[in-house]
Amino acid sequence: MHQFRSPCSRLLLLALLFSGALAASAVGQSAPESAARLDPQATTPDLPEAATVFPHPERSRFFAAGQANIIFQADPPFHSPYEGANSFINRGEYKTSLVGTLYLGMQLRRSPRTETDFILDFESAGGRGLSEALGIAGFTNLDVVRNPNLGSKPYLARVQLRQTIGLTNKMVKAERSVFTLATLDPERRIEIRAGKMGLPDTLDINTVGTDSHLQFMNWTVDNNGAWDYAADTRGYTYGIIGEYDDRAFTARYALALMPTIANGINLDWALRRASGQNVEVEIHKSLAGRLLDPERKGTVRFLGYSNHAHMGSYRDAINAYLDGTDAVPDITKHARFSAVKYGFGVNAEQELTSNISVFGRAGWNEGQHESFAYTEVDETFEVGGSYAGAAWSRPLDKVGVAFVTNAIKRDHQEYLKLGGHGFILGDGALSYGREDILEGYYNAHAWRGLFYAFDTQLIEHPGYNTVRGPVVVFSVRAHVDF
Repeated sequence: MHQFRSPCSRLLLLALLFSGALAASAVGQSAPESAARLDPQATTPDLPEAATVFPHPERSRFFAAGQANIIFQADPPFHSPYEGANSFINRGEYKTSLVGTLYLGMQLRRSPRTETDFILDFESAGGRGLSEALGIAGFTNLDVVRNPNLGSKPYLARVQLRQTIGLTNKMVKAERSVFTLATLDPERRIEIRAGKMGLPDTLDINTVGTDSHLQFMNWTVDNNGAWDYAADTRGYTYGIIGEYDDRAFTARYALALMPTIANGINLDWALRRASGQNVEVEIHKSLAGRLLDPERKGTVRFLGYSNHAHMGSYRDAINAYLDGTDAVPDITKHARFSAVKYGFGVNAEQELTSNISVFGRAGWNEGQHESFAYTEVDETFEVGGSYAGAAWSRPLDKVGVAFVTNAIKRDHQEYLKLGGHGFILGDGALSYGREDILEGYYNAHAWRGLFYAFDTQLIEHPGYNTVRGPVVVFSVRAHVDF
């Protein structure tokens, strides 16, 4: 008999058992109680084939699912006249990462107007990234934990309550997912989420470029690189999100805990001195006007954030080095609780045909205070698109391509040039240039919830250094949804 020895293997076995058990127990369950009026024009996407190994009945009060994502990456040697402690290694490497997640949920209250969901997720992240996820601001694998010493022991990724407060009896269909269990939502409603979460679960979402398990893999393609969102080194935090939804727009506010140090695993629970505040407005409107079929969906999102934390200033670190106080520039020696880092972003997507969609992001932050929680990007701009494989009778296959260009501000540049280190970058010197990344993938559907992908990324000026690179990273991904 096969023994499940690793934490990831045990996690996936649990996912199989829970999914199978709940699929069986769902037989005969009654539909959610509702005297509400259903909008006859509301629709949810109908996939042409089953996209999970096991079915997930919509009538069950309980929900269980799992996923596993394995990414193998390799890069050949590239030009590099020097390297520092945080450089992307130039000799060529290959590394493998594995993430397994068990998603559990329960509808505590099933009335669509006042739905209450409880979400509980466990995760295991193993393996390592190329160069230990150092040396490239737009790193090549979003699954990599930025502190590999944490190991692959399973941990609690999410635990939260989601409360719906309906403001109308008019209902629209909703797609059940790992983050929301309702199949009907009030057209106008307030939603409140509280607990442990990843802010990108709700904010800065883009259906063309967000999912690193079925789409792009790069950090600054799947997320806005200039959004230094509140999170520990695994990408999670505790917080509360309030949301107002209407047919034409959605508005969100999120308050979350910041890490105690840059890229730290521990969170600061004193909101008076440290917090991450985020505001997003999402407008549901076609961006192409009369050029396209009016039924083609379009969305634009505007994001603003302000982080208060024990952060340092690049200028203070530079001055302390130049006047001889510090032997090398060290931003961690100049941290203050009064520090504020803020920024803005825009995120847009547009469906052109039933198979073609395009998207883009732009982001900016003030760049004077240290990159603290996500990556070392002060400005970013990206464009991309995807094409579904219906034309060659493979509707769940997808081809995608994206280009992103990242930048840092003058003080950040000078800090790295003088030999300073951030939590991602530090070649020991710097000949500055924008970090440009081109990524393309083909994601192939094999069977039910099993997918394979082939991905290539070209990184020009890794770590904003014009004398290093270019770097080419080749990736193979296996993904399964239970």
